[in-house]
Amino acid sequence: MLTVHHLGISQSERIVWLCEELAIPYQLVRYDRDPVTRLAPANYKALHPFETAPVIVDGQVVLAESGAIMEYIIARYGNGRLSVRPDAPNYADYLFWFHFSNGSMMPVQFAGAIKPSPDESPRTRIQRERCERSWKMVEARLREAPYFAGAEFTAADIIMVFPLTTMRVFAPRDISGNPNVLAYLQRIGARPAYRAAMQKGDPQLQPLLT
Repeated sequence: MLTVHHLGISQSERIVWLCEELAIPYQLVRYDRDPVTRLAPANYKALHPFETAPVIVDGQVVLAESGAIMEYIIARYGNGRLSVRPDAPNYADYLFWFHFSNGSMMPVQFAGAIKPSPDESPRTRIQRERCERSWKMVEARLREAPYFAGAEFTAADIIMVFPLTTMRVFAPRDISGNPNVLAYLQRIGARPAYRAAMQKGDPQLQPLLT
């Protein structure tokens, strides 16, 4: 059986949520973060050479990286559900937002939590500007469409929700000025699979939907 190794309050929530949306059988193994370092414990790091969440085990397959895991599960167990066909008119939108989360948005979120200062480095300034640009793009996209790939919920939403919600535990951000993001997160929070995944994976965490 597919085993999802979930590190508390981490990107691996996406994998639990995906399995719940697809209604596929899986075994969930939870790990708490080290109380001092707030990093993954030693037994989680031992799962994969890169030592980060998420990780799945499927027979002889041990796979890391949330995007790769999601594509694997969708192809192997989901019969393509929650993805978008290459011949669909919104295929490019799906691809963009599926990869935007980890490729562009998440790496700059910590810089976005830093206030501008006269002595900040050019690198910090560029990352902070990119952070603000990413949120503006997200707000604009959710003004245009109810979901990132268009009219329907897809895996692009599952991968994009983490930087809008749980990542704010680590990189705090006030999103009260993003009405389209807030409306979107209420739609996400109403999904039974999302609620089930968050309750199973992080029962102590109130999802950051506001």
